[in-house]
Amino acid sequence: MKKLCETKILEVKVNYKVTTAIAGDYVAKSINERIDCRAIFWNSTEVWVQNTDWIKIAQLLKDSPDLDFNYLSAITAVDYVEYFEVIYHLISFQFNQSAILKLRIFDRENPSVSSVTSIWQGADLQEREIWDLMGIRFDNHYNLKRILLWEEFPGHPLRKDFLR
Repeated sequence: MKKLCETKILEVKVNYKVTTAIAGDYVAKSINERIDCRAIFWNSTEVWVQNTDWIKIAQLLKDSPDLDFNYLSAITAVDYVEYFEVIYHLISFQFNQSAILKLRIFDRENPSVSSVTSIWQGADLQEREIWDLMGIRFDNHYNLKRILLWEEFPGHPLRKDFLR
């Protein structure tokens, strides 16, 4: 006697919500109303902020009930020869929104920005990677050392002025 294999197909419904980008002018207005005009430029999806008060701005973005950017998804850096730009991608799970904040650093000899590891723990390895490859120092980072290259490696290979 042959046994028949029975296959059951289950129907699963999943509601996906796509994270939407919060308007840059809304984020800039929220920052400027609370921290004395520190958002210096914005467009429809991005906000450029002053490097001097970055920790206050980051804390505001995380702790404000109307923003609640409690997750840092990525940090990256770009070398534009005239300046460096550090880009932060933030997500608010409560409001299902994302924001992009950018800082410009004009000091090519000793580029630095304040570390946000005390606000978003996920910044740890990303800041170390940027330090390693771009040479941007994150002030007050508790363990800022190379993560991809060896400690004696000369220079930072993703900089435009890096020569072999």
